[in-house]
Amino acid sequence: MKGRSADELLATLYREHGDALTRYVRHLTQNGQSVDDVVQETMVRAWQRPAVLERTPDGARAWLFTVARNLVVDDARSARHRHEYGMEQPVDRAEFDHTNAVLDRIVVADALASLTPDHRRVVVDAYWLGHTVPEIARRHDIPEGTAKSRLHYGLRALRLALQERGVTR
Repeated sequence: MKGRSADELLATLYREHGDALTRYVRHLTQNGQSVDDVVQETMVRAWQRPAVLERTPDGARAWLFTVARNLVVDDARSARHRHEYGMEQPVDRAEFDHTNAVLDRIVVADALASLTPDHRRVVVDAYWLGHTVPEIARRHDIPEGTAKSRLHYGLRALRLALQERGVTR
């Protein structure tokens, strides 16, 4: 076997033991999807250790089966194996997680509640209802300058309230 490249030795090793190794791993895992991965990883590890490639056929076979068994056991003990479950049918579509949006609304509503009623009305009119300063002034029967001032100070207070809640800097 001396004088042959590691790739040639690996090909010979796989040719001699690959089928038996695949059957062995299939028996251990009972999961057809991971069989190829385990066999491939076993062969990669053999390729990384040239001494294995030069062992006697029985010694190499024992080493391959031991490595494959250890890979299967490690995978079975892993958190991924304990928490992932296969599905017969793939998921039709992914659902968007609305949790962050709901939490943001709660924090903003809480911050808005901390404003004075006059400031809160003007900020809500401007940013949630989309009204302009002249429209806000007409709706609340206040001068435009007052509406603009309330909007300015209301936003400032809202920013401070959000900072206190850790939302902004």
